[in-house]
Amino acid sequence: MTAQLGGTLIPADGLTLTRMGYGAMQLAGPHVFGPPKDRARAVAVLRAAVEAGITHIDTADFYGPVVVNEIIREALRPYPDELHLVTKVGARRGADGSWAVSRHPEDLKAQVHDNLRHLGVETLDVVNLRLGDMDTPNEDSLADQFGALAELRQRGLIRHLGLSAASVAQLEEAQTIAPVVTVQNLYNLANRQDDRLIELTAARNIAFVPYFPLGGFTPLQSETLSKVAAGLGAAPQQVALAWLLRRSPNIALIPGTSSPEHLRENIAAASLVLPEDAAAELDAVAS
Repeated sequence: MTAQLGGTLIPADGLTLTRMGYGAMQLAGPHVFGPPKDRARAVAVLRAAVEAGITHIDTADFYGPVVVNEIIREALRPYPDELHLVTKVGARRGADGSWAVSRHPEDLKAQVHDNLRHLGVETLDVVNLRLGDMDTPNEDSLADQFGALAELRQRGLIRHLGLSAASVAQLEEAQTIAPVVTVQNLYNLANRQDDRLIELTAARNIAFVPYFPLGGFTPLQSETLSKVAAGLGAAPQQVALAWLLRRSPNIALIPGTSSPEHLRENIAAASLVLPEDAAAELDAVAS
């Protein structure tokens, strides 16, 4: 089953992630705010992901806010031993749905406790510290913030730590404080600013997890992608996901959807083999 999901990554003992995972962000309402229109459908998608063998589900308490974590708890608790929930901290939502950076060490600790409570667990598998300006890395020190999470890891509230929207310098600094198992940055066929970081994380057995692998709020559009997909008899989104899996063996994907049908299409992308000529055409898209 895991072969059909692109195989697995083991960035730390006890942490086996299927390379094709699932991102739960779209289970909230419009603009990732409020409840979904069809909560039963959201529950069904989560259960279908686990039934398909996915062991890597990405979430955050600020999705909704709270809504997505509560749906995950309803759908999947008691959680299978092999399932790993990866959450993130570093942001809060306003009453109007706005996004606000919130990385004071004490509030990061509070966000961890929020995730524990809403997911219904005693320990979080992986917590990513969201850095930068939401999706743009910077070079700011993360010592105080990552140190606060490392403290909770020592207390047993977190098993593993990761980074999101991180720079190379921040990864280097974080690794002097505590082990890093995941880096979750914006990366896709058209956005390849993190090629160096991919190579670095691959060398260190750190999972690189592209968020917005299909473009996010601005879906990928490329004549080359459409042409290659038509030649392979596949959907452009499937080809874009297959290209990412081919890009580096340490890449793990978390495409999101609120549709069981779309979930199946995403999973099928893990079995799509790109011929060398097609891969070369896609490699040139962002050059």
